[in-house]
Amino acid sequence: MNRLKGDDGSILPLVFGFFAIALALVLVVTAATSLYLERSRLYTLADGAALAGADSFALDNAALDGDGGLQPHLDGAKVEQAASDYLSAATQGRRGRVVLVSAGSPDGRSARVRLAEDWRPPLFSVFVPHGVHLEVEGSARPLLW
Repeated sequence: MNRLKGDDGSILPLVFGFFAIALALVLVVTAATSLYLERSRLYTLADGAALAGADSFALDNAALDGDGGLQPHLDGAKVEQAASDYLSAATQGRRGRVVLVSAGSPDGRSARVRLAEDWRPPLFSVFVPHGVHLEVEGSARPLLW
């Protein structure tokens, strides 16, 4: 009276299937985390480069604003040079190539910097793309007390 006599088989294919799904999930989560961190790092570099560009003003070009304070005037070429110098110092010794797409001062009061980089996943996987082009923009204004 053994009912389970006809239930021959193996659980091994089920274990391999779950292992494959778990491995794919780990690869996708690792790639997504890496992409998020790289994008955050690129934003940090863009903000730092914009801040360096915003600090490149000369006080002899400053004008009085409506409140009686000084409003510095930014030169686009100086903003670009300061951003480029900052990037070369900040990215020294790092893998990956950060490109300064544009830097300048569109209104003379704020510095804008646009950076780009190609991201590659840390582990090879057929579930994630082989690379993503990241492009971010940072802006800053000089502040005088």
